[in-house]
Amino acid sequence: MKSLKVALFFLLITSLSAFRPTVEPVKLTWETLRDVTFKKKWYPEESIYMLHPTFGPNVQKLKNQQVSITGYILPVDLDANLYVLSAFPFSACFFCGGAGPESVMTLNFKKKDGRKFKTDERLTFTGTLKLNADDIYQMNYILDSAEITN
Repeated sequence: MKSLKVALFFLLITSLSAFRPTVEPVKLTWETLRDVTFKKKWYPEESIYMLHPTFGPNVQKLKNQQVSITGYILPVDLDANLYVLSAFPFSACFFCGGAGPESVMTLNFKKKDGRKFKTDERLTFTGTLKLNADDIYQMNYILDSAEITN
């Protein structure tokens, strides 16, 4: 009788876990990502002043959350499959002087399938938003485990 109760308990638990509601990613906008301020900071390892971010409360609450965002693809290194997502097409992006560092994010893909994207291809990605204030070799925003959603 006791083994029957245990079996029924495990059956109940596994069937309940099958009905867990899926959490929809937060629809992130580039406007929201503008909730950041920058101050010049000296980085002795590179002997250069760079912009150091302080993320505002609207961005802080999205840290490590599942988000989806639409933007323009900018290839950084095709051989390494390294891409940036931008609020603006290449001609107006951060690298060209038309926007600030809050308008781009690194895409760290979930699957390394080697797909090549075209410059200015407009796509929506879902992933985990990471905030980066300390690694000067990364963007301030990183979309980890990024996957195309459109």
